[in-house]
Amino acid sequence: MRLAMISLHTSPLQQPGSGDAGGMNVYVLSTATHLARRGVEVDIFTRATRKGQGEIVEVDPGLRVINIVAGPYEGVSKEALPTQLAAFAGGMLQWAHCHNERYDLIHSHYWLSGQVGWLIRDLWRVPLVHTAHTLAAVKNAHRSAEDSPESEARRICEQQLVDNADVLVVNTEQEEADLIHHYDAEESRIRVIPPGADTELFTPGSDRATERARRELGIPLHTKVIAFVGRLQTFKGPQVLIKAAAELFRRDPHQALRIVMCGGPSGQHATPEEYRQLASSLGIERKVRFLDPRPPAELVALYQAADIVAVPSYNESFGLVAVEAQASGTPVVAARVGGLPLAVADGETGILVAGHDPHDWADALAELLDNDEKRIAMGEAAQRWARKFSWQASAEKLAALYDEALAMDVEDCPQRHARGD
Repeated sequence: MRLAMISLHTSPLQQPGSGDAGGMNVYVLSTATHLARRGVEVDIFTRATRKGQGEIVEVDPGLRVINIVAGPYEGVSKEALPTQLAAFAGGMLQWAHCHNERYDLIHSHYWLSGQVGWLIRDLWRVPLVHTAHTLAAVKNAHRSAEDSPESEARRICEQQLVDNADVLVVNTEQEEADLIHHYDAEESRIRVIPPGADTELFTPGSDRATERARRELGIPLHTKVIAFVGRLQTFKGPQVLIKAAAELFRRDPHQALRIVMCGGPSGQHATPEEYRQLASSLGIERKVRFLDPRPPAELVALYQAADIVAVPSYNESFGLVAVEAQASGTPVVAARVGGLPLAVADGETGILVAGHDPHDWADALAELLDNDEKRIAMGEAAQRWARKFSWQASAEKLAALYDEALAMDVEDCPQRHARGD
């Protein structure tokens, strides 16, 4: 089987946690890696963003990243990428023609990639599998008051993909329900395949490893640590954690507590300075430390150094950070949204918080900070819980789905048309 994956707006080789790189990058690279190990030949097509990055990057045996030139290398925001869809599609077609490459199936990730996949599917006459990862209607339904809404143009494009893709892959049953409710998707074309985590890399550390990690972070051994890992954008909720931390210090100004924010800014005009200023305005700037995004091999040390990992997102299709943290033996306090109730066993491996009120978050965090026995027991249960999720299992289910899609008679499938509503 030869598979063309499309990840137009962000390369799977980009460092997660900054810009447009996040859990989707990890998902694409991890599933592609394990699919290649199963004998599926995978080419991931993404937009070139640097002149010297090379057209073809050999990642693993059977796995390549193809950098397609579409628009200027730099200075094109994600919001402007719809203007480059035709250029990207043309670049993909030209590359496949010049290299005499043929593919059995297309799997697109995110709506921008899906629009390209939809066009090429009909030219190559192969099945199109699409994974949205996030949906405009869902993001708008859950966004905070200060967050900008997703455009109606994006929602329409997503509706077209829901109507025209041969198979829709979602991470959770909640995502399936969202597709049906917001986009009137046909249940028969939806498949639920949970993502995984690298449970061989993300493991609990010894006391000595935790001490070393804290020493490298400059955090005293006997200080409690709450970590946030992800892009610094309103939708991910870093401001919720900072405000909750301020409430904790208001209740007990002398407690030994530090907040570690690991991630980079995301979105137009985004900067980590706004979150530093928020901490300063709340009088806790010396209690909050900001770290640049880290590769997985270094990120595991941060998870191990933390007593709690907070995931205050306004929505998550799954919650990869929550699973990685639990695999590292760290309990999670997360918002009760999206796929997080699947990723976190409420009351067993962490606590799910309804809403984003900083006082409620302070209560949940304090419940674990003040009860060492409960927090340690949750950490031990978290490691066992996280073993349920693996990229190998995700790839196995995807490979079976691809076989199912290939059994479809694409030539005889009636063309579905977007309703444009």
